Amino acid sequence: MTATPTILGSGLDEVTRSEASLRQFLHGLPGVDQVGAEARAAGLGTRSIKTTAKAYALDLAIRMVDLTTLEGADTPGKVRALASKAMRPDPADPDCPSVAAVCVYPDMVATVRETLGGSGVHIAAVATAFPSGRAALDIKLADTADAVEAGADEIDMVIDRGAFLSGRYQQVYDEIVAVKAACARADGPSAHLKVIFETGELQTYDNVRRVSWLAMMAGADFIKTSTGKVQPAATLPVTMIMLEAVRDFREQTGRMIGVKPAGGIRTSKDAIKYLVMVNEVAGPDWLDPDWFRFGASTLLNDLLMQRTKMTTGRYSGPDYFTLD
Repeated sequence: MTATPTILGSGLDEVTRSEASLRQFLHGLPGVDQVGAEARAAGLGTRSIKTTAKAYALDLAIRMVDLTTLEGADTPGKVRALASKAMRPDPADPDCPSVAAVCVYPDMVATVRETLGGSGVHIAAVATAFPSGRAALDIKLADTADAVEAGADEIDMVIDRGAFLSGRYQQVYDEIVAVKAACARADGPSAHLKVIFETGELQTYDNVRRVSWLAMMAGADFIKTSTGKVQPAATLPVTMIMLEAVRDFREQTGRMIGVKPAGGIRTSKDAIKYLVMVNEVAGPDWLDPDWFRFGASTLLNDLLMQRTKMTTGRYSGPDYFTLD
């Protein structure tokens, strides 16, 4: 359905050296056939998987969850409980895997770090004036640096959608580069950077493809659909376009970038549709928590319910697991 994107010609530096060259590259990417994209995504969403594969998929989806709470009413007690659940989602089953990360506001990072200890569950913090992205750059960089200093090993930044939609691509590119630099840690590895597009505000699939390439060229480690605060959030067609972008970017540059759909993914059935799409569009290399995540708060409980049904033959009610 999609032609190979324009090769990065004489190199990344040449493409990103000016507003004009960046615009030329981004608008030279193949346009997205909206009808074709939606039809293909719908078709992939009808695939079914067998029992043993479903059991594997449920455990994989659990391992891919960024368990998230991003509310003004978040308290240290709520965040500690969420972090405990991240480590042991089903206390009655020691074989149940832990999730990938706990995602919180920067002021809660220290609380999460104390709770998680050396569990291996990552700490993700939203930054850069989440969810609007409307703040001065120095404030965004301070927000990022504070989260990293507190112990975040993943930063979820939001782009300035107003700048992108106005065609100020160089501004968006430069901000991502600067935030990436702010993810550096003097005494250890840099925090990974996830760049949130808020695809529900980007208006067209062509814009989703363009912003995916823009973020990857600027140094994103992950590209992420949404904040979860705007509807529509993650959708199968949008995620498919982003998966095509990371696949093609690796073919062009050798660099592998992760993808994170977030917002509105609530059921195991939905999660499995996304896993099928990952395998079919990007390939099996992305079927790993290092390269694909679900940003979710309610999805985990449904995954646990389905997992219990497969192991015991009985459904547990939604109140059997802790409510988030």
